[in-house]
Amino acid sequence: MAKKKDTLVTKVTEQGAVSTVLGKETNFLGVLEFKRPLQINGYFEGEIITDGVLLVGEGAVIKANIEAGTVVVGGEITGNITAHRMLEMLGTGKVYGNIKTAKLQIADGVVFDGNCEMIELQEPPKSSAKASR
Repeated sequence: MAKKKDTLVTKVTEQGAVSTVLGKETNFLGVLEFKRPLQINGYFEGEIITDGVLLVGEGAVIKANIEAGTVVVGGEITGNITAHRMLEMLGTGKVYGNIKTAKLQIADGVVFDGNCEMIELQEPPKSSAKASR
């Protein structure tokens, strides 16, 4: 039986191709900071801070507050999201939490339980600066 190919892995972002992928078998707990585009396909719990691009693959489970430049959601996120440039929710995406973003794209089939606040397009804080929650 052929495996379903994860379509996000080959995604090219405004900052280039995805440079790191945390696979389906990956469990990560803690604070994650990065600059180059990153994709999570496994389980993550904690906090994510980046001025770059975060891709959440189909089947991924994230329990974290996220502050990023761009977030693409194909999996499930429980937590608040601030996307300074854009938040894109794919048809398989689920978000349980509040979102703040300058640009929002929502596909058919998305599950979203929370509030949305549209903000002005702005440069996000540097990833080394901790956001107070």
